[in-house]
Amino acid sequence: MESAVSARLALQFAPFSSALDAGFWHELTQKKLNDYRLDESPRNIRGYYYNGDSAGLPTRLTLEFSAFDVNAVTPPRCCPAFGTLYNTNTLQSFKSTDKKALLEQLGKEIWDTIRSGKAIEDPSLLNTFLLLTFADLKKYHFYYWFAFPALCFTEGIPIVQQPVSLAEKFSTCQIHTLQDAYDELCQKEEVTAVPYFLVKYREDSVSLASLRNWNEFFKGQTKVTVGVYDPCTLTQYPGWPLRNFLILIAYNWGSFLDTLEVLCFRDRTMQGVRDTQHSIIFEVKLPQIASVTDCPKCVGWEKNQKGSLGPRMVNLSECMDPKRLAESSVDLNLKLMRWRLVPTLGLENVVTTRCLLLGAGTLGCNVARTLMGWGVRQITFVDNAKVSYSNPVRQSLYEFEDCLDGGKPKALAAVEKLQKIFPGVKVEGFNLSIPMPGHPVNFSAVTMQQAQKDVEQLEKLICSHDVIFLLMDTRESRWLPTVIAASQRKLVINAALGFDTFVVMRHGLKKPKQESGEPATVAATINPALAGCSLFSNIPGHKLGCYFCNDVVAPGDIRGFLSRFDNVLPASLAFDKCTACSPVVLDHFEKDGFQFLANVFNSSHSFLEDLTGLTLLHQETQAAEIWDMSDDESF
Repeated sequence: MESAVSARLALQFAPFSSALDAGFWHELTQKKLNDYRLDESPRNIRGYYYNGDSAGLPTRLTLEFSAFDVNAVTPPRCCPAFGTLYNTNTLQSFKSTDKKALLEQLGKEIWDTIRSGKAIEDPSLLNTFLLLTFADLKKYHFYYWFAFPALCFTEGIPIVQQPVSLAEKFSTCQIHTLQDAYDELCQKEEVTAVPYFLVKYREDSVSLASLRNWNEFFKGQTKVTVGVYDPCTLTQYPGWPLRNFLILIAYNWGSFLDTLEVLCFRDRTMQGVRDTQHSIIFEVKLPQIASVTDCPKCVGWEKNQKGSLGPRMVNLSECMDPKRLAESSVDLNLKLMRWRLVPTLGLENVVTTRCLLLGAGTLGCNVARTLMGWGVRQITFVDNAKVSYSNPVRQSLYEFEDCLDGGKPKALAAVEKLQKIFPGVKVEGFNLSIPMPGHPVNFSAVTMQQAQKDVEQLEKLICSHDVIFLLMDTRESRWLPTVIAASQRKLVINAALGFDTFVVMRHGLKKPKQESGEPATVAATINPALAGCSLFSNIPGHKLGCYFCNDVVAPGDIRGFLSRFDNVLPASLAFDKCTACSPVVLDHFEKDGFQFLANVFNSSHSFLEDLTGLTLLHQETQAAEIWDMSDDESF
């Protein structure tokens, strides 16, 4: 009974799970064909692990295409891990490799760094790994087996105090101080993340130090606390990197310790807010190994998908084509972004969202690149201009050659460039003029017919897309798309640039006239907040104003001031006398169609102002101002 209790109270660790993206296998293929050939010599490689994953994700060690460059830059807030690659020439050689000897050899190297003190100076030496591979390049089948060597105590590690969250142990002030102290330590050590550190805390302060400062830092201390950058997401268990760290502490300082407190530091960012309170802290009693000279037992081979000790195999025959590889890499990057930043983001819906970009200038080019970066695969450009010599320096999709011979149509040139950047994008371009209020189209039957054709084409494009981006360089050109999109209940994003300011605005998504049986909008499937209410207020989304409501009432938008690096986030109701999205304008458009539009195009701005009641509102306002002035003068 006593032994069962001891086993139950012994500390356990969550093992690493290997995470190799398609880019790693593509790079290994190139190395095998061009560099390694028949040479089976071990190679130095590098990976990294991250301590900010969402709950439920495995403790991952990631290897990317850059794994073969041991001097490559480690991603922000990640810990590097250095390892050895053993790439065999045949499947038989892969199977017959003495895996026990490989693991024991690496375990002995770790033990030597602990005994010599090198691991105290460079704690990354505790987190090494080995990777055994065979690449069948005829079939693009890759066999691999990971090992994450961990030295073991001959007996279990008793838990004195069970793991609890940092929020239960530390105050809010202590948590914030810990975060700041950790950032300062990373900056001092000039690393993206410190894998192990020393901790002292009081009610109003937390201080950290490197392992090399142990004796000075803990001088006179009866209680010792150490920290580990922990990639595990489980609430009751630490991650694998703690194992070798405890061996190092037991060997160097264990004889002076009664118990040891361990802080598993987990630094998650959720939707832009930093959170470390889910870190765990517990206390253990370390077995005595200070007098041990022989290398402890080493474990660490990864289990396969069936949960047994054995290799894994990945079939990449379908995605080793460069175009497919690009798609795979983009997808992986997006998943990492979602895991770390926006867990609720529906990537599947983003991929299928059809985006219409009206305007292919400075805004259009950069919005297109950003959309692709977030996973959008269907983009359509509309523009009637040609690439001029002044464009390439500001508009990122064009080059000097696009300006020659009078210039390529912008919409078509943008299509060509996006396809070169990412062949997986589905992109179209339309060289189309957008009729504007106050710009007459009644000069001739031909002009009128062309204007009607342009309007019909624009209506079809808006109808066939999910999100409409207004990115033109004139205010008037935004009116017609705003009216059509409001009538069709399409989500509109309006962006405009000033000399040192910019505006990014989401138009209100009008309620359907028949709400029953209506399908969910794309905005709702990507992010429910978009369909329900403004991101910046409690105003219902369908009541937000549009770009033209701005005439009298500022609509919901993001206004940035580049000169002072500032953002303002106002939000307000739609204006019932708006010249673009008010009920009276939409009713006339839906009832009279192009005849109504022709009246708008061929008339002065007073036509819309009279129709919506703005003219009367201005007159009443002026009369009220005159009356107030006369009252003031009477006194």
